[in-house]
Amino acid sequence: MILIYGVSLLPVGILRIFRSAKPLEQQEKEHPELEPGGHYRPPNCTARHRVAIIIPYRNRAEQLPPFFNHMHAFLQRQQIEYSIFIVEQTGNDPFNRGFLMNVGAIEALKRYKIDCFVFHDVDLLPEDDRNLYTCPDQPRHLSTLVDSLGYKLLSVDMFGGVTSLTTEQFKIVNGFSNKFWGWGGEDDDMGNRVKFHGFLITRYPLNIGRYTMLTHKKAVPGPDRFKNLYSGSKRFATDGINSAKYKVLDIKIKPLYTWIAVQLYNS
Repeated sequence: MILIYGVSLLPVGILRIFRSAKPLEQQEKEHPELEPGGHYRPPNCTARHRVAIIIPYRNRAEQLPPFFNHMHAFLQRQQIEYSIFIVEQTGNDPFNRGFLMNVGAIEALKRYKIDCFVFHDVDLLPEDDRNLYTCPDQPRHLSTLVDSLGYKLLSVDMFGGVTSLTTEQFKIVNGFSNKFWGWGGEDDDMGNRVKFHGFLITRYPLNIGRYTMLTHKKAVPGPDRFKNLYSGSKRFATDGINSAKYKVLDIKIKPLYTWIAVQLYNS
């Protein structure tokens, strides 16, 4: 087995999931291979895929230690060049997951040359490192089966939780909608965008695309989610990364990740 700083550089298949982990300060000392901001380059090759992991975030501090404990080792075994961005929504407006992922993509492209994005909920941990976070030929739904849903694929049109698009695909579909304030709808809208623009939603085999969900308080559903979803196709060209109005309040280059605090403006 090839080891770098105690991390195997070969996939191991099915992984053990730990729902708790060492504090981030201690984990930081265990990852000298990382460049500032949670950026990693394979030490023994030139990566074929440069990936930005975008995490929409608010008030989930307890989930960060198990997430980073799991994900850095997981990603490094795949021999990709990657950066992890935590995009935190400030203020008291309802959480807007899609908007935050647009912001993360826009800000990531200002810092690195990126081939593709993985949009990743912080409460989901992949159970198999054959689930590759590489750049897909077609948009990819990575979190096919989740333990909290009984490991069942509820719909062939599902496109939430953890998804991947190339930079070009993301720009073609104009990113996510910025209109979904509160839980729900933005992932279905993105799935509609993908299909509207002639792409296919792809998945790995069901035994590979399995995830564990970390426990958390249920979010409040957005009251306008169905209305915005049904009228979404009218806004695909005007509601997305080309209309995202926000203000970056702070950026911190952490050892394990880049943290971006933003204020979102309703447009």
